[in-house]
Amino acid sequence: MRPRLFSVIVLLGAVFLFIARVEGTSGYIWRNGAPLMLLLLLVYIALRKGGGTWTGAGWRWPLAALGFAIPSIGLSLYLHYGYLVDRNGMVSQALFPELLFEFLPLYTIFAGAIGFAIGWIAGRNI
Repeated sequence: MRPRLFSVIVLLGAVFLFIARVEGTSGYIWRNGAPLMLLLLLVYIALRKGGGTWTGAGWRWPLAALGFAIPSIGLSLYLHYGYLVDRNGMVSQALFPELLFEFLPLYTIFAGAIGFAIGWIAGRNI
C-alpha cells in the first residue's frame, strides 16, 4: 500500500505547490487544499479496503476516487492556470480577481461529489 499511496501523495503535493504558487498570499491556500486532502482520504480508503491494491475489494472505491479526482482537481487546476496566465482577462478585467478562490473549494468538492457518485455506480456494475 505504501508505494501506491506515496505516488498519490507526491502528485497531490505537486498540485498543492502549484496552487500555492498561483494564489501567493491570498489567504485561501489551505481552503483550496481541502479537495486535495479529501481525495487523499478517498484514495487511502480505497487502498485500505483493497488490502494494499487498487482493485482488491472490487472496482467501486477506485472508480469513485477517480470520479472525484477528475472533476474536482481538474476544475481547480484549470481555474488556477487561467488565473496564472490571465486567460480572457480573468485577472486584468476583474475588480476582485482573488475572490475566485474564496468559494472555489465548494464548487470543486460539489463537482467531485457528482463524479464520486458516478464512479461508485459504475464500479458497482463491474
